[in-house]
Amino acid sequence: FCLMAVPGKAAAFHLPPLPTVGEIIKLFRLKAQKQLSQNFLLDLRLTDKIVKQAGKLKNAHVCEVGPGPGGITRSILNAGVEQLLLIEKDARFIPGLQMLSEAAPGRVHIVHGDILTYKMERAFPKHLKKNWEDEPPDIHIIGNLPFSVSTPLIIKWLENISKKDGPFIYGRTQMTLTFQKEVAERLTANPGGKQRSRLSIMSQHLCTVENCFVIPGQAFIPKPEVDVAVVHFTPLVQPKIQQPFELVEKVVRSVFQFRRKYCFRGIETLFPENGRLKRTEQLMMTANVDPTLRPFQLSMSQFRSLCNTYRKMCDEDPALFVYNYREELRQKKK
Repeated sequence: FCLMAVPGKAAAFHLPPLPTVGEIIKLFRLKAQKQLSQNFLLDLRLTDKIVKQAGKLKNAHVCEVGPGPGGITRSILNAGVEQLLLIEKDARFIPGLQMLSEAAPGRVHIVHGDILTYKMERAFPKHLKKNWEDEPPDIHIIGNLPFSVSTPLIIKWLENISKKDGPFIYGRTQMTLTFQKEVAERLTANPGGKQRSRLSIMSQHLCTVENCFVIPGQAFIPKPEVDVAVVHFTPLVQPKIQQPFELVEKVVRSVFQFRRKYCFRGIETLFPENGRLKRTEQLMMTANVDPTLRPFQLSMSQFRSLCNTYRKMCDEDPALFVYNYREELRQKKK
């Protein structure tokens, strides 16, 4: 296999013979920990298929989240990436990943740390930065995420997209991630679909979200109770709702608070009890949204209208944005 690139030509790269992922698991006595919701994917045809969804990775810079025993890591390296950053929280996997690093000299950087706190804005070389309006940079985030972190992590990254910070300081960095099948359905649900939720609006107003394919649970060790889906995200040049992340999140969360009831029930929770009904009517009328629609029936443009109108109301009364419905309930109970 070739370590040195011939000047002007991209060298083909193949990992040298290595123990299989299964052998690495045995060698280092690795066990998936249930409390960390870990599941290993050993079938390299499937890991290749996941990596293929990321698009062209030749000479790209990739961050893999939670590589574990390194199945997807091998597929990423075989795709010919220039640099691979591995962020792994569980120290038990580091020795196995070091073997992979030694087999691909100079290409792999291993960080023993937590992706939720890792500073992604310093993860890649500055020269890779692109303007937001340009094509996405040659940077990709890939990961078979533990179920316990997948939702908080995607919400954190969506906030980063909205603010153009974290891994999106480099431009519209693409992500290819695994989720429980049901979460993937929520991320991609259309208006009227029974899986339409807060996640659908928050992700689709900021990204093109694609549900690529489903991996049956039995492909993992240990077998999870659910199937797993691979989802690809490309940040949009212009968000569909041009308001701060916190404001959009507050409105969307409120609307979906009572998902089976009419949408005005959730909207009411944006306002203090004193004057609640009048202000709810004012918001619904100005935004031109039918108060008897259910939350999952609302279109993206109706959410945009609600957010824009709520923003105007907050500008007129700054105390409104910091109002917390649950806090008011707590005080009443006291």
